[in-house]
Amino acid sequence: MTTEQSPEPHGALTIRTLAMPADTNAAGDIFGGWVLSQMDIAGAIAAVERAGGRVVTVAVEAMTFIAPVKVGDVLEVFTRVERIGTSSITIAMEAWARRNRIGGHVKVTDGKFVYVAMGEDGRKRQIPPPAQ
Repeated sequence: MTTEQSPEPHGALTIRTLAMPADTNAAGDIFGGWVLSQMDIAGAIAAVERAGGRVVTVAVEAMTFIAPVKVGDVLEVFTRVERIGTSSITIAMEAWARRNRIGGHVKVTDGKFVYVAMGEDGRKRQIPPPAQ
């Protein structure tokens, strides 16, 4: 992923949530694990929609923390399908913070997560071709 600041997010807005005091680290910023969790949820939503069913997270290929998330920020995660394999799907993501107290929209994190499509039997399955 890139750490360059782009003026606008890339991808579809998939999840939006409020950063709360309970999610802070010892320095008073939002804990990076909370941000990772929100990105994993957003990536899974995008992967499920494209794979047409259940998926599991198998890898975080890249993740870059660019700027801290603050209490009161609205975290927005944007997703886009980067690659589709036989049973795996790579989702590229950008997390942006809306700084409600001071205004502005800041890219805070980006990453690539890999998901595998799973069947009802708990085994990996093929991802169907895109609907036409």
